Amino acid sequence: MKITFLGGGNMANALIGGLLNQGFDAADIQVVELSGDNREKLVRAYGVTCHAGPEPEAWKCDLVVLAVKPQQMKEAVKPLVRHLAGQLVVSIAAGLRLESLSRWLGGHRKLVRTMPNTPALIGAGVTGLYALPEVDAAERLAADRVMRTVGSTFWVDEEKRMDAVTAVSGSGPAYVFLFIEALQDAARELGFTPEQAAQMAIETTLGAARLAAQSDVPASTLRERVTSKGGTTEAALKAMTDLGVKAALAAGVRAADARGRELGDLLGGE
Repeated sequence: MKITFLGGGNMANALIGGLLNQGFDAADIQVVELSGDNREKLVRAYGVTCHAGPEPEAWKCDLVVLAVKPQQMKEAVKPLVRHLAGQLVVSIAAGLRLESLSRWLGGHRKLVRTMPNTPALIGAGVTGLYALPEVDAAERLAADRVMRTVGSTFWVDEEKRMDAVTAVSGSGPAYVFLFIEALQDAARELGFTPEQAAQMAIETTLGAARLAAQSDVPASTLRERVTSKGGTTEAALKAMTDLGVKAALAAGVRAADARGRELGDLLGGE
């Protein structure tokens, strides 16, 4: 499978590295990237072929990954329209709906929308995917294979659910970082050094996540197992419940979902 990336930023870097780690040949990967510095870094790091612009040779591929910012997508894909000849196009642009992208691509319908998250940069991401009906099973498998190089994947059957994917897993790392930040702040207030506070907060979060991943019981049960009646954990959780911590997190996810729908309307304008 020959793959061309439009854009060579952080997520493109992660995917290229993941592809090579999974046995893809660097000779089968091309990148169209405007920045000369970025092109040099990509060639030096991965040995892939880079183009300063949308040369016809760049689009002799089976799959195109659109890895530019959603606000720049409409202009960025204009040169691609005349080169599309049945290739599968995979977008990693947050919030951009496939109907808008199809319109900008002259009616091209072999489109997959994805939402990876930033842990993909270390191969630990999770990506939600949605495909238009015109994408066949083999093409869905190809898109999944690409995104799986940077973590796990799952498919949704309605594009509107991609806004919820963004709200939960796309924005989710920020929620976890906020939790780590708060735990570190609390540890420092209790007299620990910044280094000790960071170690406890990060390692506790990492360990708890690993335990949840390896367990066959729900997170609520794992929480209950840590919580002894009349103990310190119960006191902490009661204080958090009284302050509405869990409800606030749910409200935040809903706000992100609503904002995602708003951005989809804005990004998809003519």
